[in-house]
Amino acid sequence: MTVVTQTAQEIIEYAKQTNEPDWFTTLRLQADQAVAELALPNFQKINYRSWPINVTQRPEVNEEPIELTELATQQANIVQLGSQLLQADLPAEFKEKGVIVCDWLTALKEHADLVQKYFMTKATKPTENRLNAEHVAHLTSGLLIYVPKNVVLKQPLTSYFFQDARQSRDYVHHLLLIADRGSELSYLENTGTYGQQECPANIIEEVIAEPGSHIKFASVDRLGEHTTAYLNRRGYLEQDARIDWSMGMMNDGNIVGDFDSELVGAGSHAEVKVVAISTGQQVQGIDTRVTNYGQHSLGNILQHGVILAESSLIFNGIGHIVHGAKGAEAQQESRVLMLSTKARGDANPILLIDDNDVVAGHAASVGRVDEQKMYYLMSRGIDQATAERLVIRGFLGPVLSALPSKEVRDILAEMIERKLINGQKDE
Repeated sequence: MTVVTQTAQEIIEYAKQTNEPDWFTTLRLQADQAVAELALPNFQKINYRSWPINVTQRPEVNEEPIELTELATQQANIVQLGSQLLQADLPAEFKEKGVIVCDWLTALKEHADLVQKYFMTKATKPTENRLNAEHVAHLTSGLLIYVPKNVVLKQPLTSYFFQDARQSRDYVHHLLLIADRGSELSYLENTGTYGQQECPANIIEEVIAEPGSHIKFASVDRLGEHTTAYLNRRGYLEQDARIDWSMGMMNDGNIVGDFDSELVGAGSHAEVKVVAISTGQQVQGIDTRVTNYGQHSLGNILQHGVILAESSLIFNGIGHIVHGAKGAEAQQESRVLMLSTKARGDANPILLIDDNDVVAGHAASVGRVDEQKMYYLMSRGIDQATAERLVIRGFLGPVLSALPSKEVRDILAEMIERKLINGQKDE
């Protein structure tokens, strides 16, 4: 006799309410069954296991409605609040060229072939770790983006994903972005929190770059103070594909960022740029990995972060060149600037080299504000708080200037200024 657990029964009831395909419900149930046997992912020096980061609540369909005008923005093509799609305004170019952009339930029903082929089959796996399995079992929100073969999009796609924290509910969100052979896309993502309740967030984003494709992926993450989050971004790059990652970690709560790029194809290329600011008592642990499988593949990691008050920021940079990746190159730089004696910063470079005829290097530093620079600025009549912000801007400048999009640079510059001002108030 088969015993159906309470969680499994809740999954089955949710699937009936949403009329999702049987194959996906089966995937959920398999993931739920594996949860108890799986370990949490391990990240060096990121001590998060005691955090309320696990998602356990039943998947829910009905959410309190909201007026579109509260969260809508003219700058966005897609706006989602929890699982609600509030705005979908795609450029005419996308429709003309057969680009698919739709919410998760629509993707399951109308584009099952794409979801079955790519959903957690290449970039990551449902049972890779416990958080992945919980994600699959409880997934309620998401977006599918598909760019057909040889389609080059001139206009960027901009999305806003808001966690609905008006009530204490789990936020489980998935992005599946697929650039088919020879296609090009610029994508700007904004994540945020609407409401003040304490909630966990489990977000997994898969970016699949088929041969010869090019994806510019930029994000500004602003999850709320009461949100404990697992943010997992995975890139899977085929031959001669390229992903340019530009990520601004401006969150206010505790977060683990797991950013991996797998350079599977020969000549594949990943550029990973991360800017982070930690304030108050928050902890941001960012684990960034590039794995070179393909010959002559190239992976670069550039991470700069600032910590204030009693906060913590941990950068792990991992470059792994596997056996057989002849001619591959892996470079990384992680630097942390501390503005408080009570803050904690770590920059951990890790190189794993399993072959010859490769190039690899790293740089890492953790330090305080240059007193001479501060003295110079303050001697010219600038107050201490403003002088600190000027020094920080100079410190983050090399990463910001390397971002490919002026729009992203401007958004991040504004967010950095706002978070620094708020952070200085906490000192």
